[in-house]
Amino acid sequence: MRAEILIVACLVVLGGCAAPPRRPAPPTVINDARPDGFPASVRLVTTDLNGFQRRAPDFFSGIRGAASGRPVNILALSGGGSEGAFGAGVLVGLTHAHDRPRFELVTGVSAGALIAPFAFLGPRWDEELEAAFTTDHSHLLRRSAALQFVDRVLFPLGRDHHDPLFDMVDRYVTPALVAAVARQSEAGRRLIIATTDLDTEETMLWDMGVVAERGGEAARALFRDILVASASVPGVFPPVLIHVRDGAHRYDELHVDGSVTTSVFTLPLVAGLRPQDLPPLRAGALYMIVDSQLARLPKTTPIRTIEVLTRSFSAGMTYKTREAIIDTINLTRRLGMSFRLTEIPVDFPVSTVVDFSPKFMRSLFDYGERCAAAGRIWVTPEQSIKRNMAARERSTAANTACPGTG
Repeated sequence: MRAEILIVACLVVLGGCAAPPRRPAPPTVINDARPDGFPASVRLVTTDLNGFQRRAPDFFSGIRGAASGRPVNILALSGGGSEGAFGAGVLVGLTHAHDRPRFELVTGVSAGALIAPFAFLGPRWDEELEAAFTTDHSHLLRRSAALQFVDRVLFPLGRDHHDPLFDMVDRYVTPALVAAVARQSEAGRRLIIATTDLDTEETMLWDMGVVAERGGEAARALFRDILVASASVPGVFPPVLIHVRDGAHRYDELHVDGSVTTSVFTLPLVAGLRPQDLPPLRAGALYMIVDSQLARLPKTTPIRTIEVLTRSFSAGMTYKTREAIIDTINLTRRLGMSFRLTEIPVDFPVSTVVDFSPKFMRSLFDYGERCAAAGRIWVTPEQSIKRNMAARERSTAANTACPGTG
C-alpha cells in the first residue's frame, strides 16, 4: 500500500512537470473571441446580459416560427454519465407510443449533450441513438478510478490528444448528422449545448445549429469537440482545448463537463432578468429528462479518498439538479407553460455514473423505453419527492415501477 501511494505521488509530481503548452485564455469573461471562421452568434456566456438581449429577438422569433402557430415545445436533457442510457430509452419509447413531441428547442449537458442531437433530429435517428447508448462502451474507463486519475495527471489532454470518449463521439458525429442539424437550424429550431470554461469558471452555451451551418470538416470538428467537452468529467476524461480568435489576437480556452456549472438548463442564467424577452414561450410545454436519480438510498461510505470524492460529487450534482428543477418550476409558472419531468427512480439499481458496461446501460435503456412506450414516464415534482422519500430498499431493473402512473 505504501509503495503504491509513493508511486502515485511520484506520477503526480512528474505529471505536473509535463503539462502540455497552450496559448493564454482571453483576458476578459465577456469578449468577442470565438472559433476562427464562426460568427459571434455561435456561443454565449450564460451571464452575458447584453449579449442575451441582443440575440433574444432572433432566437425566440426563430423558435416561434418553427412552431408554425402551435405552442412551443422545449426539451432539457441533464447530465448523468452512463445513466444517459435512460434518456435515450425514453425518447425511443415515446416514438413507439406515437407520443413524441417535435421540439423547437433542445438543450443538453454532459450525457444529455450526447443525446441532444438525436433528440433534436427526431425519430428517424432512433437507430443511431440506441446504438450510441447500448453498444459496449466499457472501454471508456480503461482502468480503475485511481489509475484513471493518474492517467489524467500524466496525460492531461489524453494520449496523442485522443481518448476513448473522443473516438466514440467522433464516430457518431457524421457529416450527415451535422448537415441535418444545419437544415433544422435554418428553419428556426435551436440546439444548445453547455460546456464549462475552466479559465473563466463560467457556463458557455453553444448554438450547435450555427456551428453546423458553417459546413465542411471545420463544422464537424467543432461540433464533435463541443460534445466531447460537455461530457468530459474532470479527472475521468481529458479537457478539450478550443482555439479562439478575437480580431488579431489568438487564444486557447479549456473546456470540460457542462454539469460542473449547470446540471440541466432551459435558458441562459440571465434570462430571468429579461422577462420581456420571453413571451414567445408563453403557453408552451417544457419537458425535462433527468438522466440520474434525484435521491439516493443510504449506503455506508468507505473511508477511502476515491469513495469520499465520488459520493461528494454525486451529492453536489443531486442538489444542483434539484435547484435547477425549482428554477424551472418558477419559469414555467411565470410563462404559463406546462412542465413534465422524468427521472430514474431512487429504487432502480444504479451503482455508479461511470458504469459503462453493456449490461447496465441496456437495462437502463430498456427501462426508459418500456415506461415511455406504456405512457408511464412523466411525473410532477411533487410526485417525484413523494416516491423518492418513501423508498426503503433497492429494486431490480425488471421490477422497478415506472416513474409515472399513466
